[in-house]
Amino acid sequence: MKDDVSSRTAQYMALFRALETTRPKNNRLFTDPFAINFLDNQFKLHVYLSKFIPGWRGMVEKQIRKRIPGALSSGLARTRYIDDLLQQTIEAGNQQVFILGAGFDTRCLRLPFLKQLKVIEIDHPLTAAYKLKRLSKRLIPEKVFYHQIDFNKQSLDQLSAINNFNFSIPTTIIWEGVTNYLTQEAIDNTFDFLRRFTPGSTVIFTYVNKDVLEDPSRYEGAEKLLSDLNELEEEWLTGFDPAALPAYLNSYQFELVEDESATSYRQRYLPERTEKGYEFYRVACARRLTE
Repeated sequence: MKDDVSSRTAQYMALFRALETTRPKNNRLFTDPFAINFLDNQFKLHVYLSKFIPGWRGMVEKQIRKRIPGALSSGLARTRYIDDLLQQTIEAGNQQVFILGAGFDTRCLRLPFLKQLKVIEIDHPLTAAYKLKRLSKRLIPEKVFYHQIDFNKQSLDQLSAINNFNFSIPTTIIWEGVTNYLTQEAIDNTFDFLRRFTPGSTVIFTYVNKDVLEDPSRYEGAEKLLSDLNELEEEWLTGFDPAALPAYLNSYQFELVEDESATSYRQRYLPERTEKGYEFYRVACARRLTE
C-alpha cells in the first residue's frame, strides 16, 4: 500500500456494497447504508445517481464488469456468504468477534445480531484512520474497539499484550480480503496467533488459489487485474492450493469446515447473474480444535 493513501481495493469493495444498497429492498443481498461514507466524490456521485436515475446503476456495474471481470458479483456474494457464516457461529454460541484487516467492513454497524457483542477491528493504520475519520462517533457502538497494525511488520502478540485480548471465550474471527496481500510468513504468524483462542472458536477467511499467481492467464481478466494491483502498490503475494489447505490448517489446530470458490457462492446467492471471472477467489471457514 502507498504511504499516503487508504487502500484503493477496500474502497472498491465499499462501492460494490453501496451500489447493492441502491437496489430495491426485495432484490438485494444485504443493506449497507454506511459504505457510501468511505467513497471518493466520483464514486459517491455514481451511487447517488444510481438511486434516482433508472439504468444508471446498470451502466456503472457494466463498466466495473468490463474493467475487473467477476469482481463485482464475487464481492457481493462473498459479503453475504460471510454474513451468513458469521451469524451461524453467533447462533452456535460464539461471544465475541475479531475482524482482522477490517478495511471498510461495516458488519458491526449493519448486522443486528452483533449489537450486543464485543467486536474488535484490527487494520493497517492508514485504512483505519481513513475509516474512523468518515464515521460519525455516534454511529460506533460502545462495544466496538479499533486497533491498528501492519501485518507484514508488526506482531499480533504484542498488540494483544497491550490491549489484554480475551482468548478464553468462543470467538469468531473474520479475515476477509487480506491473506493474498501478505507474505507466507505473516500468514503463518497470524494462524499461530489464532490458535490462542479457545477450542470451538471459528476463523472465516478468504484466499486466492495459488494458480492465479503462478499462471494468471488461466483465469479471465486475471493478468490485467494483477498488473493493476501492482500499479496501486497493492500486489498479491500469496495463495494456497485448496487441496493442501486442510493439512495446513490442522498444523495450527484448526479443522476446515467449508471452502468454496467464487463460482460456488455466486451460484448460491446470485444464480441469475452469469458474470465470469474471479473463479480463483475463495472463502474458507475453520474451527479451532480441542487440544
